[in-house]
Amino acid sequence: MLPVSSRLRAAVAGAGYFSQFHFDAWSRIPSVEVVAVCDTKTERARDAARAHGIPRVYTDTATMLDAERPDVLDIITPPSSHSSLVDLAAAARVHVLCQKPFAPTLADARAMVEVAEQAGIRLMAHDNFRFQPWHRELRRLCEAGAIGQVHSIACRTRLGDGWGAEAYLSRQPYFRTMPQLLVFETGVHVIDVFRYLVGDIRQVFARLRRLNEAIAGEDCGLLVCDFENGAVGTWDANRYNETLALDARYTFGEYLVEGAAGSLRVDETGRMLLHPLGEAARDHRYAHERRGFAGDSCYAAIRHFVDRLIDGQPFETDGRVYLNTLAVQEAVYASAASNRPVEVTL
Repeated sequence: MLPVSSRLRAAVAGAGYFSQFHFDAWSRIPSVEVVAVCDTKTERARDAARAHGIPRVYTDTATMLDAERPDVLDIITPPSSHSSLVDLAAAARVHVLCQKPFAPTLADARAMVEVAEQAGIRLMAHDNFRFQPWHRELRRLCEAGAIGQVHSIACRTRLGDGWGAEAYLSRQPYFRTMPQLLVFETGVHVIDVFRYLVGDIRQVFARLRRLNEAIAGEDCGLLVCDFENGAVGTWDANRYNETLALDARYTFGEYLVEGAAGSLRVDETGRMLLHPLGEAARDHRYAHERRGFAGDSCYAAIRHFVDRLIDGQPFETDGRVYLNTLAVQEAVYASAASNRPVEVTL
């Protein structure tokens, strides 16, 4: 792998809606300087540069990489562009942080990983959900044996941003034409959280539907996962109906993790309850705040990327490892299409 210094120069490709959370995170890491931003829309790149104090603007990523020679490239562009941008980064010998959706298909993602490995650059998928503070605390408590051996995990998600003829137009209008939506955009996060908390998934069964006829892809689904260790997971989700929570995008759902000695619950405010068997449920306090995106998870993910680059340790969502999450996603769509359980294979 290419060596890195303790002071990193970062370049960013993409200045759309979600980039604001990345720019905020980068600005809070003293060991990093964002030297340039690139977007095909010049004004959007200029607006981002002005807002975040970035010195230079480009409309072509190859030109930016050649002129700036950064240590890392942060890719925050649509998934169809990711493969070509990783190719450019590999040719320039630049490490990559790549937003999800990681790639349009598992085959595309595998090719990206192989290009990075052949070039000796490091590639991390920016899937920030596992870095949300409630998921970190759930993992810590499970590893500490707070509820015994985990035998089931469930998540219920209602986002309420996808009903009506104007659905998604105000924030992410490209959602309307995506042929795959709920699982590709949101479910992949939950799959990765399930893998983070419980382990690898062996088999899935999924029912997917479209509730809003104004969009192209699925917006409703039920997923059942069988884990390698015998546990079972369920995700009940739609983007159409609303939640009672004031902010549906803080935790993106309610979680229930059950084990041999009790259960853990997380509601949509981030409140966590520990319920040992035979005892009253009690509040479990831990640190989380409404900063940045979803409990400051973008900052946590980018901080992890920087720290692991510098200390040489593996990324939690290293590109090669993340293929396992994408293999589950692919199996979900295959199950929905065939109306039968599908084994997860790479």
